[in-house]
Amino acid sequence: MNRRARGTRTALAALAAALLIAACTEGGTPSGQGPAPSAASPLPATAPTPQGLLLTADFGADTVTFVDPRRGAVASVAVGRAPYGLAVGADGRAWVATAEGVAVVDTRTRVRLARIPYRTDTGPVTDGEYRGGGMGIALSPDGAHAYVGVNVPGTTGVLEVVDTAKREVTAVVPVGRRPFDVDVSPDGAEIYATGHDSFDVTVVAAGTLRPRRIEVAPYGTEGGLGSWLKPHYAAVRPSDGKLLLPFEGERLAVVDPRTGSTTVEPMTADTHQHGATLTADGRLLVVGTGAVEPGEGKGPSLTVRSPDGAERVYPLEGPHEDVTVSRDGRTAYVTGGYTRDGHWNGITVVDLATGATHRLPAGARPLGIAVL
Repeated sequence: MNRRARGTRTALAALAAALLIAACTEGGTPSGQGPAPSAASPLPATAPTPQGLLLTADFGADTVTFVDPRRGAVASVAVGRAPYGLAVGADGRAWVATAEGVAVVDTRTRVRLARIPYRTDTGPVTDGEYRGGGMGIALSPDGAHAYVGVNVPGTTGVLEVVDTAKREVTAVVPVGRRPFDVDVSPDGAEIYATGHDSFDVTVVAAGTLRPRRIEVAPYGTEGGLGSWLKPHYAAVRPSDGKLLLPFEGERLAVVDPRTGSTTVEPMTADTHQHGATLTADGRLLVVGTGAVEPGEGKGPSLTVRSPDGAERVYPLEGPHEDVTVSRDGRTAYVTGGYTRDGHWNGITVVDLATGATHRLPAGARPLGIAVL
């Protein structure tokens, strides 16, 4: 595969822009994926939520779903239209970015406590990948603020700052187009919004809320909105605070948010990549969604990258979107929601030592995921 050549074909990029408007399009279910796994028994309405369950944002069902990692979905709570990302605080409250606002859910009692409207006008409340509203979301280390990346169709996005005690938006900061992901530095001093359609990360100082743009485009920006070669998700490396952004299973952009400099390291999965997270021992997990065009790369996978750069690539059945890891670092949970063609209603459980996988039911088109 030679994505460098494809990235420089202006005609192809223009065609992609006309047909797709952006790198990722909405679609249906994959063929040949086999029967769907059966759901587990639901939790009694009055029973407290057990620890260790998973929580998924159900982009196709306006809910979040509680998932037993051994048996599958056990309960759901309505949160608002087309939930995308979520973040769970130490107090057990989940903050969910929906098309309508940020929903607050008490995960212990499985009750929605509030839905906080955005300050920014994002147009009609709709479904689908290009809908307006919240996408990436993260909490400050002290839990005092939630930061949500808000997509504004047709223009640049914003970062809305939520005071978690007051449950209201207190500030709005301009960021890049379609902020797929939001991350926070380990000390809480900076927020990072990954702008998918603007090839950038916006660094926002938590104290002053002053934004600073860093272009992240290891393949260049030719093709604009029609390019496939754009950033999706980032992970913040605790050891040095640098941002890790995977591209196409070929290149890992390592961004120093202090200087704005980017270095590029090779990757081996050879597949379009979306979700990323880090384990406590420094391994980078990256979701591979499959070849962007027939013959232009390998199939869906999960990359497990050691701090020294060594990689193991585990095949997955069908496209996936995001990933989280168990508390003991032995198991990855990969959502099947996916923002393009091929999404499905569940998660894949991956044994990180062996690569063994099995599927669990988990709501409808789950995207964001967290371990409770």
